[in-house]
Amino acid sequence: MGGNVQEAKIVRKTTPAYPPLARQARVTGVVRLEAAIGKDGRITKVQPMSGPPLLRQAAIDAVRQWVYQPTLLNGQPVEVVTQVDVSFNLNR
Repeated sequence: MGGNVQEAKIVRKTTPAYPPLARQARVTGVVRLEAAIGKDGRITKVQPMSGPPLLRQAAIDAVRQWVYQPTLLNGQPVEVVTQVDVSFNLNR
């Protein structure tokens, strides 16, 4: 991407709910998602790339609620695709 780029910054981040079945099975780990951030800074599309299957939907549900400052290219908002890691740790 050329030009003057101002990257998206997270404004609101929702913590995922730990799925009861995953907690009971003591499943931990990182879910990697691919997320599209719209021109308005809202998540428009999310899909899992890797991570424990029992944790994926909780990660997707949380990331769909995240809000970013829009990414600017030459002063204009643009849609971007990024990777997001969501960590699940039973010690929290």
